[in-house]
Amino acid sequence: MDPWRYSTEGISVALRVTPRGGRDDIDGVERLSNGKSVVKVRVRAIAEGGEANRAVTELLAKALGVPKRNVRLLAGATSRLKQVAVDGDPRRLGETLKALVAAKIEIKAADDT
Repeated sequence: MDPWRYSTEGISVALRVTPRGGRDDIDGVERLSNGKSVVKVRVRAIAEGGEANRAVTELLAKALGVPKRNVRLLAGATSRLKQVAVDGDPRRLGETLKALVAAKIEIKAADDT
C-alpha cells in the first residue's frame, strides 16, 4: 500500500521525518509497527522554529517538480510523523514519487549485496 493518497487537487503523503539527518533526501518507504506505510525523509535542518518543516516542504517541492507554494503541511507540525499535501496533477505526482522511492529500494538492495 502506497503511503500517499490521491485527490482531485493532488496527493497527500504520510511522512516520517528525521531532522538533523546529515543530508536532505528521500530514503524510501517504511512500514510502521501499526502497519501504516510512510515515506522516509531526512533533512539537515534542526527541529526548531519550523526549520525542519520548511526543509521538508522544499525537498518535496524540488523532488516532485512543483513550486514550494504547492506543498503544505496538513498535520504533524511538531511530530516526526507528518501529513503533507502536494497540489498538482495527481497521476504525475504519484508516478514521480513512486519512481523516487523505487530508486531508493534498488540502491538499498544493491548496497546489501
